[in-house]
Amino acid sequence: MERTALPGRLTWQFGEVVALRPETARTKSLTLALPDWPGHRAGQHVDVRLTAEDGYQAERSYSIASPPEEARVMLTVERLANGEVSPYLTDELRLGDRIELRGPIGGYFVWEARLGGPLLLVAGGSGVVPLMAMLRHRAAIGSHVPTRLLSSFRTYDDIIYREEIDHLAATDPDLRVAYALTRAQPPGWTGYSRRIDAGLLAEFAWAADQRPLAYVCGPTPFVELVATGLQSLGYLPERVKTERFGPTGGA
Repeated sequence: MERTALPGRLTWQFGEVVALRPETARTKSLTLALPDWPGHRAGQHVDVRLTAEDGYQAERSYSIASPPEEARVMLTVERLANGEVSPYLTDELRLGDRIELRGPIGGYFVWEARLGGPLLLVAGGSGVVPLMAMLRHRAAIGSHVPTRLLSSFRTYDDIIYREEIDHLAATDPDLRVAYALTRAQPPGWTGYSRRIDAGLLAEFAWAADQRPLAYVCGPTPFVELVATGLQSLGYLPERVKTERFGPTGGA
């Protein structure tokens, strides 16, 4: 997930690319080894800075996809057609390259087992990245917090982490997963074939009387629609955490 970077007091450091993995035609996961990584919480992000030969710099912020239990940092980047940073990260970066970043950043949009649940995760497009860190963290610590993930994508081929998420759902009775495909569906599709709205949330989300904890991430219009829909279902505003970015994704 790419966002405009915010200034901070963290120290910039170089990370070495030790793994590259395509997730979809437009997204790629890159794993970085960092000599002075302090550790992170599921849901946090980092700033990435690229410097051109003429000294021009561009910064963007990307959510961390890896769980806190892993020493290396994984970022999953969606290539934006007019992006300054994402085309380089997805198309040009090679194993052994070094990129500059700082983090971890953020303390609001994070989840750990002590926060409990039941947990509702709602993603639009690449907004699934920080939610994946939460799912991986949950699996790594053996948590049985009841969890539901609802993700919106344009097409089946756009679903990020599909195989891993489906495996988690198939092996964990406390995890329920659903996808909403908004533009095209493959033959025999049994998931949702529409945008996420209040009606779909009422069908899939936890009942408000269970005091669920919700995390919503995606493009701004998507996040606003989902957050409003959850509150109309009786969700407490303070238990609906949101993170938003520019006009991209599967919403």
